[in-house]
Amino acid sequence: MGIIQQQAFSGMNETLQTVRQMQQKYPEQEQRVTLVTFNSAHTTWHYDNTPAMSTKDLRKEDYQPNGCTPLYDAMGSAISKVNAMTTDRDHVLVTVITDGEENSSREWTLQLIRSMIEKLKKQNWTFTLIGTDNLDVESMAHSFAIDEHLEFHQDDRGTRSMFERERRSRERYNESVSRRIPLLKGLFFKDDDK
Repeated sequence: MGIIQQQAFSGMNETLQTVRQMQQKYPEQEQRVTLVTFNSAHTTWHYDNTPAMSTKDLRKEDYQPNGCTPLYDAMGSAISKVNAMTTDRDHVLVTVITDGEENSSREWTLQLIRSMIEKLKKQNWTFTLIGTDNLDVESMAHSFAIDEHLEFHQDDRGTRSMFERERRSRERYNESVSRRIPLLKGLFFKDDDK
């Protein structure tokens, strides 16, 4: 994410703002945030099951991308930790954003991640994968058993457009949870205006 560091940083803050707005719009839904950034040197837990209204925007020094991509380890540790804090009644939205493929995990494998996602999708979990256009995002998503995926161009305009689309999709998701109307599989990122 080094190429689009500023845009990714701004987008993460926009997502945090959207989650707080959804908490205000749907007060009956308890919005909680777990936000993890990672590289081959370390994993940073910015928020860990934190009530939405207790979150604040990240500071620039909080996000410094570099190194390799231990994607399986980051996904595995974050998803399993969130799973330990939820019940079968909870609705959970997991959004994975990456500019690289797995290349340095040590603890988790693709099969372990896929098995966990397949199990959790049978509950009220929705998984989304967003990746840059240098990746085969659709194939990556399918390898994880993730139905919802989005590819974006790794530049200023493409990144801003992606985060805008993610925001609209997150808003539709919260509305569907509030109305108890499930989103159809594969349509999470559907843009009504296209």
